[in-house]
Amino acid sequence: MYRTTVKVDGMMCGMCEAHICDAIRKAVPSAKKVKASRAKKEATFISDSAADEAVIEKAVKDTGYGFIGIVTEPYEKKGLFG
Repeated sequence: MYRTTVKVDGMMCGMCEAHICDAIRKAVPSAKKVKASRAKKEATFISDSAADEAVIEKAVKDTGYGFIGIVTEPYEKKGLFG
């Protein structure tokens, strides 16, 4: 699994965060735990495979926000008995 952090510019309110989350869910159907934070200027999600940067960038820009960058790193699920 992979954890992806997308740096986004232009989010001002809760609706902006929701728009970014919706755009990511449409662009990456396997995305789970999609969260956006206007304070941190980022959105994060977990997926089974590494996200395609070009697809994410297009989704963010098509929604009307600024795409700053993306970081994808391996993610290990933290379990109760891990």
